[in-house]
Amino acid sequence: MNVLFVNAWALFFLWLVPAVGLWWYLVHRRRTKDLDRFVSPAMQKKLSPARSSAKTAWQSALALAGLFLLLVAAARPQWGAQEITVYQRGRDLMILLDVSRSMLADDVHPNRLQRAKTDILDLIKELKGDRAGLMAFRFKAILLCPLTTDYAFIRHALDAADIGAAPRGETDIGDAIAKALDAFDEREGAHKAIILISDGEDLSGRALEAAKKAGEKGVPIFTVGLGSAQGAKIPKNEAGASGFVAHQGQDVVTKMDNAALLAIAEASKGAHISIGTASTSTMTLGALYRSFRQKIAEQENEETMQRRRIERYQLFLLPAVILLLAGAFLSRGRLAFSSRPAAPALATESATTPPPLKDINPPRQPPKSIATLLFSLALAPAGLHPLPDLRPESAAHRENARQLLRNQ
Repeated sequence: MNVLFVNAWALFFLWLVPAVGLWWYLVHRRRTKDLDRFVSPAMQKKLSPARSSAKTAWQSALALAGLFLLLVAAARPQWGAQEITVYQRGRDLMILLDVSRSMLADDVHPNRLQRAKTDILDLIKELKGDRAGLMAFRFKAILLCPLTTDYAFIRHALDAADIGAAPRGETDIGDAIAKALDAFDEREGAHKAIILISDGEDLSGRALEAAKKAGEKGVPIFTVGLGSAQGAKIPKNEAGASGFVAHQGQDVVTKMDNAALLAIAEASKGAHISIGTASTSTMTLGALYRSFRQKIAEQENEETMQRRRIERYQLFLLPAVILLLAGAFLSRGRLAFSSRPAAPALATESATTPPPLKDINPPRQPPKSIATLLFSLALAPAGLHPLPDLRPESAAHRENARQLLRNQ
């Protein structure tokens, strides 16, 4: 039988079982010696309940066995295999945005780059929990936003996407596709796709080869063409106020390479749409992604049988809990079942009646004695000495009071 432990690191803590047992024994032995040192055996029977050594040994054995099984269960042992039905779930989308200077052409209103940003914002509304990333490319591709479901962060990265977001040079669509494939993680059962937004001008010539590799990995590329077949001039800046790009005295005209984008889509088993000639109400990136979701929804309904190992930690977890509870019930604490002898009923009523409470209040002073005391305190500031004790019950005190009144 081939046993596999998913959390094999938990087995390194098995040394705690003998360590706890030794510590338990030493503590019990020291407690017994301390009790014998200060209390005689005769008094121990009266002060502490009787405790058998066999019960203590059983409690220790049950607790240590429960700890051992608990650690084995934490290691998640697996053996055997079973066939289960797996449904593919999860969608990852990488958006490739062309930020070359030709994307400033205004044959698509207001220009190709701004139209691409608007369509990407429309696409974000259709993600609905799917992960998406953003990559800008020109001579080299730059990852502006990794795969995430934080759509606010994607919008923020989209705002920073301009012709300066990627290094200058000849447009290399193949480098962008290769880096997009590397940006995907190896999530099991995840559907991956790439949306390429460009005018199709690939000056490196490596795009078709990269698209074939994407098709082999099962990652379709949906190409979106921006521009017109007639073409347009390329402004020198995004404002378009400094004239147009010229070569040998002639203005450079950029045209959408529809054939190149279509070949990339077919090589990766994707699809291609042309924004420049399609109706803006139906042919948008949002509509394209909705169509993609419908296709993969049909694939998710297909059942896939996989063989997976069977989890066996339950066989150790339940006995561990039972052993630990059994050890707790053998303790002398609240969980212990001990019968206390009932107090014997007293025969006579006088024994059951509690003794009367002793009155600890101070004795009450008669009003006459209190008035005499207040009178003596009132005369003290005038230089007269009050009597130390003017209780009216004493005849001597009454005589002293009369003598005091005569002197006044």
